[in-house]
Amino acid sequence: MERLLGKQDAKGPEQRLHELAPVRVAIEAVSPEINGGRFPAKAVVGGSLQVEADIFCDGHDKIDAAVLYRVVGDKEWNEAPLRFHDNDRWRGEFPIERQAPHEFTIIAWRDLFATWRDEVRRKIEAGQQVASEIKEGAHLIGQAAAGERAKDAGEADGLAELAEQLGAADDEATRLALLRSDRAAALYSRGGPRTSLTRYATTLPVWVDRPKAAFSAWYEIMPRSQSDDPERHGTFDDVIARLPYIRDLGFDVLYLPPIHPIGRVNRKGRNNSLHAGEGDPGSPYAIGSEEGGHDAIHPELGGFDGFARLVDAAAQHGLEIALDFAIQCAPDHPWIKEHPEWFDWRPDGTIKFAENPPKKYEDIVNVHFYRGALPSLWYALRDIVLFWAEHRVRIFRVDNPHTKPLPFWEWMIAEVHARYPDVIFLSEAFTRPKMMKRLAKVGFTQSYTYFTWRDTKQELTEYLTELTRTEARHYYRPNFFVNTPDINPYFLQHSGRPGFRIRLVLAATLAGNYGVYNGFELCEAAAVPGKEEYLNSEKYEIRAWDWDRPGNIREDVALVNRLRRGNPALHDFTNLEFYNAWNDHILVYGRRAADLSSFVLIAVNLDPHNVQGADFEVPLWEFGRPDDASIGVEDLITGDRFTWRGKVQNVELDPQVRPYAIWRLIAEEGVP
Repeated sequence: MERLLGKQDAKGPEQRLHELAPVRVAIEAVSPEINGGRFPAKAVVGGSLQVEADIFCDGHDKIDAAVLYRVVGDKEWNEAPLRFHDNDRWRGEFPIERQAPHEFTIIAWRDLFATWRDEVRRKIEAGQQVASEIKEGAHLIGQAAAGERAKDAGEADGLAELAEQLGAADDEATRLALLRSDRAAALYSRGGPRTSLTRYATTLPVWVDRPKAAFSAWYEIMPRSQSDDPERHGTFDDVIARLPYIRDLGFDVLYLPPIHPIGRVNRKGRNNSLHAGEGDPGSPYAIGSEEGGHDAIHPELGGFDGFARLVDAAAQHGLEIALDFAIQCAPDHPWIKEHPEWFDWRPDGTIKFAENPPKKYEDIVNVHFYRGALPSLWYALRDIVLFWAEHRVRIFRVDNPHTKPLPFWEWMIAEVHARYPDVIFLSEAFTRPKMMKRLAKVGFTQSYTYFTWRDTKQELTEYLTELTRTEARHYYRPNFFVNTPDINPYFLQHSGRPGFRIRLVLAATLAGNYGVYNGFELCEAAAVPGKEEYLNSEKYEIRAWDWDRPGNIREDVALVNRLRRGNPALHDFTNLEFYNAWNDHILVYGRRAADLSSFVLIAVNLDPHNVQGADFEVPLWEFGRPDDASIGVEDLITGDRFTWRGKVQNVELDPQVRPYAIWRLIAEEGVP
């Protein structure tokens, strides 16, 4: 019995030995791998996904590696090479040609012929004889010619021809030249055996969006304020009349806060007062009344025919409509009577208002996602999004998603994407960083950020470095809103027109996605004293704006949006680099295309009150040029062209004239 047990125990270790022995190549620290593959990395169709991994092997053997990728559901894998980068780190990329979920993994192997070539080179350089090595090289080529991989790769004939040439050569010098040729290396790489072939144990997911997910410019309006008359409620047709203005500013997403019926119970008055006066329209976020709920339109806006006209007209102007998805209800929302199990009730039978102590929202109640609300509420909310998708809405800004369960978002977004994979979800979550990132992981396409409160050079540099250099860059797509109906930043309240120009350029050129709430281009800054809130907020009243108000920055807005569209370097959020500028008020940064065909360099004076200047570094090294070289420059604001000589230049920016400079560095040959 003991011998039988011993024999049985020995079988396990032996089997383990045979499993481990061939795995000589280590593949570690794969990127992007989000939570061990639990969540997908993000990419856009027409782009590519950069992949990295630590790959190494025992001894001095040469190794090679590749990334395998495919659209989920395809039978065959595609292959793209990985290249050695630095310190056992390998890097490569694969193209994203279809808007469909992808998956990838990594393979690596010992390259015997590359090892042979390296050893022969070193021996020849040392003056040693290589007669035996020539025979070994010829043997490797012969083995490769007869191998299955050569046949599968269509390289069997080429390898066989090379083997014949080696056999026919009558001197060692000829054979050595054949073996050391680029042709031999290429044939073996394509068709030779992959010794100790190792595959990464995990297949990693990639979610693919349309390009607007990564590059867009949002403009937010309150539709009811578009009549240009504070006594008349605006309609969708009034919004249509504003479309040329928004188009000419250069935006491509027109975002509307909730357009649903507004509750009458506990309706808020002007400036968030607890008692509404006669004619006060209430907050659009107090959704629902006897006219309907989330699948209805506020009667004064113009109904579904008017909304359809708006969607059509917006498309004709190059704009896409985005709607707000706010999961909250006015006390007279139909759901409260129809589905009381979806809400929180106190023991005394009263309903619990929405609160974020010390704030209270007496005109809003929140749903409850569990107990009797699961699963019926989940289905109802999903169906609301699908309802508006059927009405040709493909972009949703989601209000306060961090106050709703993460499992709901993961499920709901997947359900919507299964039917409408082009839907974009923007997460409006100003909360703890890890919660904001988790929301992006579970499916949100874009995310609000802390940019609104990052004003200094150190704050901006540290925050943007986090967003573009850490793992977050693979799943967290920022949308840099400069202001919102809820947020009138202190910086804008006290910085005047220069401050608005500063924040505009930072948002538009630091991020792929950015947005403004109307009034920003008019430098609207009137605030509730001591608060980051707008005085006479449109959330509680109808406003009439003077769109030609003196001191506006409409030209700046149109300029930066035009430069964004015309310079591919500004389309990729992750290519950001900060450069030395020896003044804490001057921020200098660049964005570049991989092939240097587009390279934009930007300098911003972060001080809205004083002239600031600085010496700064021109990144000549990015072009492979020495520190004393010259480079061509185009001023993208004036169109002037000139030459910078040497990597240290100087800039002076007067905030009253223009607090920013934007240049294109010219990489063409022949620049002096």
